[in-house]
Amino acid sequence: MALSLPIQMFDFSIEPPSYAHEGDAGLDLRSIEALTLEPFQRALVPCGMAIAIPEGHAGLVIPRSGLAAKHGITVVNAPGLIDSGYRGEVKVILMNLDPHEPFEIQPGDRIAQLVIVAVPPVSLEPVAQLDDTQRGTGGFGSSGVRS
Repeated sequence: MALSLPIQMFDFSIEPPSYAHEGDAGLDLRSIEALTLEPFQRALVPCGMAIAIPEGHAGLVIPRSGLAAKHGITVVNAPGLIDSGYRGEVKVILMNLDPHEPFEIQPGDRIAQLVIVAVPPVSLEPVAQLDDTQRGTGGFGSSGVRS
């Protein structure tokens, strides 16, 4: 069963967020502005809408893989987090990581994806020591590159 997600559009000339294909996890977010991202420049890009994420859920704003692979466009704070209590306009912090080419954005262009996830409430429980695991305290790079 689909989760109901109320949406308020501010710009009706732009298509609301939508899935590109049946079964996709991310709704495509679109820009309502035209802008150029120069190499290594970032910009806060408005999407022309607000959503009411139900309590117990959150929205994660993530890069579009095609824009990242072909043009070096990413979401600076990926994943961006939209809490269930937020009711303002959805905006995306984009950055052009291409060292040479500017990137043009037009109104209606798909710039990022929105994934809605369940987030259970957490109650922290202070303990003297955590249980042991196979990984233990192994951190960044501890599993190596090859198996």
